[in-house]
Parts: sequence; structure tokens; C-alpha cells
Amino acid sequence: MSGHSKWSTIKRKKGALDAKRSKIFSRIVKEISVAVKEGGTDPTGNPRLRLAIANAKGVNMPKDNVQRAISKAGEKNAASFQEVTYEGYANFGVAVYVECLTDNVQRTVANIRSYFNKHSGKLETNGALSFLFDRKGVFTIPEGGLDEEEFMMEVIDAGAEEVENEEGFFTIYTAMEDFGSMMKKLEEMGIEAENAELQRIPRTTAKLDKESAQKVLRLIEMFEEDEDVQNVFHNLEMTDELMADL
Repeated sequence: MSGHSKWSTIKRKKGALDAKRSKIFSRIVKEISVAVKEGGTDPTGNPRLRLAIANAKGVNMPKDNVQRAISKAGEKNAASFQEVTYEGYANFGVAVYVECLTDNVQRTVANIRSYFNKHSGKLETNGALSFLFDRKGVFTIPEGGLDEEEFMMEVIDAGAEEVENEEGFFTIYTAMEDFGSMMKKLEEMGIEAENAELQRIPRTTAKLDKESAQKVLRLIEMFEEDEDVQNVFHNLEMTDELMADL
């Protein structure tokens, strides 16, 4: 899964330097809102909220912002967000899976369809691309002072399918059903993940020439800039040449 790991690394670096940091915070606020609606304002008994708070720490979101988001989400008149997903093909046959949290589904689907159309892609029906992706738990953990051998043994025993160590970060992959148990294991070990989430990992990748790949990435960035979009997954192969450009 190293190709996917490389793309995650690029996204992390871009996020650290992103002038639109408020957009990252906005997405976490939405996730907090959904978590509170589902399980209340106490993170102790609300795993989804606990995860959202941990991810907020990972992007250095101020504690006051986090607490304000939790309090606001607990109010009776708080906005309600719906989780929706969209699947389609970018040009050159690259598969794209978009996850959204929205308070207006009609607006969101219209925007998603227009992005595909503008970039010679096509929005497909839900489920059409499910065979191209596996849903996995992905944890990004700073290497810090961890003993690599001991750490790997512990997380493999806890259900890790694969562990990579690149550029000072461990990336752990688990089956979707082992996501919660891995979260618990890391908490028991006193380890805070910089980011933990369920991702859609492509089973195969599409390799394109540089010019074609850049056209696809422009569509990916358009999705990521939409306020309703939480995550975008694709099966474009991130070659070293593309990585260098990014």
C-alpha cells in the first residue's frame, strides 16, 4: 500500500502548509457535530467524538475551537449533517470516491456532478465502484521515541494487517472491523495518532502519463475544495514524478 501511503504523506505536508487551514478545521467541526448528534457530548462514552477530537489535535486545532464545536453541536437548534457518498470516473478512467457531510443534499449532488462534467468525468450510481476499493482503518503515528520492533509486534497482535515506516511516521492499516480495537490498543499504549480514519484503499491503480495525471489531480483538488466534501479517494497511481511535482 506504499503508493497510497505516499499520497497520504503529500496530503499531510500540504495540510501543514495550507493557507486554507480554516477549511480543515471546518471539516473537523462537521465531524464533531455528527459525532455529538450520534452519541452525546461526552467523549468518554462516544468513540466517534473521541476520534474527532484526536484528529483535531493532529492538525493543531485550538482546544477552545474544539470545545466550542462540541457545545454548539449539543444545542437543540444545531445544524444537522447527512453523510452521503458519490462515485464516478474522472477522465482516463480513474475511479473517484467522494465522501460528504452536508446539510443540503441537492446542492451537494449538483456540485459533485458539475465537477465531474467539467473535467470530462462521469458520476455513477452508488455501489458502481465498490469493487475497486477496500475500506480499511488507517492510522498515522509520529515515530517519536517508539521502539520500532516492539511497536510493530504490539500493533500486529492487535490486528494490524500492514505497518509502514516512512519519513518519521508509522502508517498502520487494519481491516474495517478492527478499527475500533486498534484505537483502543493505541489508547492503552498511551499513543496518540496524528490521524485515524476509515479510508477507501484502491485494489488496483491506474498509471497515467504526467500530463494526463495532472488533469485528474485538478479534478481531485476541485472536490477537496468543496465545503461539503470530507474525503476524496481515487485509484490514480502516484508515481515518483508526480510526487516530485506535488
